[in-house]
Amino acid sequence: MSQIKLDQLAHSYYPDPATAEDFALKKMDYLWDDGGAYALLGPSGCGKTTLLNIISGLLVPSRGRILFDGEDVTAKSPEERNIAQVFQFPVIYDTMTVAQNLEFPLANRGVDRSEIRKRVDEMLDTLELSAKAGRRAQGLTADEKQKISLGRGLVRYDVNAILFDEPLTVIDPHMKWQLRTKLKELHQRFSHTMIYVTHDQTEALTFADKVVVMYEGEVVQIGTPEELFERPDHTFVGYFIGSPGMNILPCVVNGNNAVVAGHSIPLDTVYQPPRGARVELGVRPEFVRFAHAAENGVPVSIESIDNVGRHRIAKVRLAGNPMNVIVPEGEMLSSTDHQIVFDAQRCGIYVNDHRLDAAFAGQGKRYDY
Repeated sequence: MSQIKLDQLAHSYYPDPATAEDFALKKMDYLWDDGGAYALLGPSGCGKTTLLNIISGLLVPSRGRILFDGEDVTAKSPEERNIAQVFQFPVIYDTMTVAQNLEFPLANRGVDRSEIRKRVDEMLDTLELSAKAGRRAQGLTADEKQKISLGRGLVRYDVNAILFDEPLTVIDPHMKWQLRTKLKELHQRFSHTMIYVTHDQTEALTFADKVVVMYEGEVVQIGTPEELFERPDHTFVGYFIGSPGMNILPCVVNGNNAVVAGHSIPLDTVYQPPRGARVELGVRPEFVRFAHAAENGVPVSIESIDNVGRHRIAKVRLAGNPMNVIVPEGEMLSSTDHQIVFDAQRCGIYVNDHRLDAAFAGQGKRYDY
């Protein structure tokens, strides 16, 4: 296992990039802890796979360096970096049996035969492929082949890091849950440094100790699942994490009040956004509720209510601005005069998409990744 450092890393697919828009990966500096479980989360085209391929050695960055335990490996191959990588689609030998596929990376490294058998048997049991150990891979289903591909990476104990590029795409939903659980168990057991690329927030949040959220080639927040939900540092994080995502409303801030379409919403602290910047109020649907009879709230109109089991999601409009409000199970709504109340401690102010912290009054909080 290794500590992985990204040092002033940036990448462009153009030979002579001139502007920030020319870079698939914008400048980033970050330290991946030895033995950490990370997820790279973001939509298609945000730079996740590019970053993973740079870490693995399949791609040389345009700028900056990558270091393993302090050693510069920027120009080294994946083999020299001792990396195991699992791709989106299976990479296995169809003419070999399931067991032989799992044995292959170990035999290539001269692992003792008795140790190979022990590890392969363990992995066959983990992947629920023991009954098919002697079958050629060619005749297996797509999800079974991908399980072998996962096993080929996990069966090695000596790797510096194991990288996963959306490995569960071809796996059925029930098996996805089982394999995510197994990956978590194996990480806790062997403490491999694991980096998992996905666009699925459920996969990221259930697998990783820390999630790296990427947007348009930039790392916009790194944090635990709880931190990403409770305190999004970027409007994209608020929108992308959670179901439904964070409500984002254009506003004007006057001290400890946000004014949305002429309606004042109390905040828990004083903010001083810079002049001329785009300012928005962000609040998750869980932290907005319908006002009780004696309360003064902000008037809204209800467009629809979706029942999702444990609660309902009310789709409302605040002076033309769409919002979602979580309605607890059993709560009755009147047929007219709907008002909502915001939890002041859970509201965030965003300047040009970045969260404004009271400690950084007068500037939008940005990250130099």
